[in-house]
Amino acid sequence: MADIPQNHPRYESLVTRDLIVDGVKNGITAIHGLTAHGRGEAFDYLIGEKTIEMAVCAQRAAVAMLLLAKKPVISVNGNTAALVPEGIIKLADFTQSEIEVNLFHRTETRVHRIVNHLKSKGAHDVLGQYGDAKIDLSHGRGIVDKNGIFSADVVLVPLEDGDRCQTLVGMDKKVISIDLNPLSRTSNSSTISIIDNVLRAIPNMIEFAKVMKSNNNHSLQDVIDSYNNREALSSAIYEIGENLKSHAIENNIPWNHFK
Repeated sequence: MADIPQNHPRYESLVTRDLIVDGVKNGITAIHGLTAHGRGEAFDYLIGEKTIEMAVCAQRAAVAMLLLAKKPVISVNGNTAALVPEGIIKLADFTQSEIEVNLFHRTETRVHRIVNHLKSKGAHDVLGQYGDAKIDLSHGRGIVDKNGIFSADVVLVPLEDGDRCQTLVGMDKKVISIDLNPLSRTSNSSTISIIDNVLRAIPNMIEFAKVMKSNNNHSLQDVIDSYNNREALSSAIYEIGENLKSHAIENNIPWNHFK
């Protein structure tokens, strides 16, 4: 990782970028993941680089859904493995979820490296190496584990993955996504759309899971029933607009010009 001065105004952002770059160097993250991360970072900037209130509601509902699931699975791609490996492992432990490596740019070497990377961080069982089942996708994400994503009732998909979300929902699975773009197919296809940075969302979900794992099924279902995904998406879009307005005013740019 590059030697980034901690007083740099974009320190956290630059450190995050370096984690993705290191993931590419180590054969964990596809080079295309750099573009995906940049798109997400742009939306994070638009939303104010903070976790908005409705994202917290979505995270809480997502944890409730994982805890109520009969067979929850957390899907991991290269970016997720590079950014939040320990967090994924902790969340899987608290929610009794399986972890499965699932990649668009799939090679057996990359899958093996990600599995080993997760195990080096403390994971015990990681699915995805054998690819013994298929879902209706014409690329690498269509290769899944029959004891994982294929048979799951709830799938957590960190980071953008529109066509797979649509396919999984079409298979009557509940899909939880973490995607900073409230306009994406991923966000608009998911059962619960968490519009937040994965670096903030996963730690928040872990804290919710610590508390909620002792809740009874009725109270968990109440959390899910009180959540409205369309409202969550609308709130994120509104927040982007308000943040843009605030920046315009702060920099003496006439906001009325944009109306």
